[in-house]
Amino acid sequence: MVEIVLIPGFWLGAWAWEDVARALRAAGHRVHPVTLTGLAERAAEATPEVDVRTHTEDIVRVIEGGDLRNVVLVGHSGACVPVAGAAARIPERIARLVYVDTGPLPADMAVIDFNDPKTRAGWRDQAANEGDGWRLPPPSFDPATAPADLAGLSDDHLTRLRALSTPQPFATVTGTLDRPANPVEVPATVIACTFTPDQARTLAATGNPVFAPMARMDLRHLPTGHWPMLSRPADLAALLDEIAGSIRSRVHGSFGSRQEKSP
Repeated sequence: MVEIVLIPGFWLGAWAWEDVARALRAAGHRVHPVTLTGLAERAAEATPEVDVRTHTEDIVRVIEGGDLRNVVLVGHSGACVPVAGAAARIPERIARLVYVDTGPLPADMAVIDFNDPKTRAGWRDQAANEGDGWRLPPPSFDPATAPADLAGLSDDHLTRLRALSTPQPFATVTGTLDRPANPVEVPATVIACTFTPDQARTLAATGNPVFAPMARMDLRHLPTGHWPMLSRPADLAALLDEIAGSIRSRVHGSFGSRQEKSP
């Protein structure tokens, strides 16, 4: 059985995956949307100590606690760091990592470092002045200021984002993970939404440390804004279904071969 574990990006909880999870379950998959510590219905658990290690532990706990194997581990946006951390911890349980409009960051890079200087300064200012020094408030989700990121979202989507998003523990924004010196390579797919696979390959060719690993990955294109689980849930689910289906076929084929060789 292929298990699909869905990790939301900043400010979101498991609720953001509802439409995607419904479609995947209808296709016959076992699906596990996760709310990370300190967010959404777990907002009361937020403290200044919640960091990327906390969120990595959340993911590992879901997978090990449920004895999940052959996992398709899906991370959206800022979840790129903890999903990579979880895959490094338990690679034997992960069949494929899927990065949704994001990618693997270098070991010494935090999510905040991936952003432009204006965004980095703005986030630090917001955390200091509006988030008690340790929380990053959600954005305004205003199409006038972020048209590309919010592409494809209806007024209802935007209303829901504003109503349900919760502050992000800032240590998950600024923190990096300690990773093994020689980590086990886990197969990975990038579903690019606000950039194209060709753009990723072009940046990789320049030696860009963020995009360089993507050139070696399975690159898919789902043109929309930064929240495809809301703007194009059926199409995102179809891509994940295809990925999970290929893993299931491989696992079943391997199991069948072992049976044929049994005395």
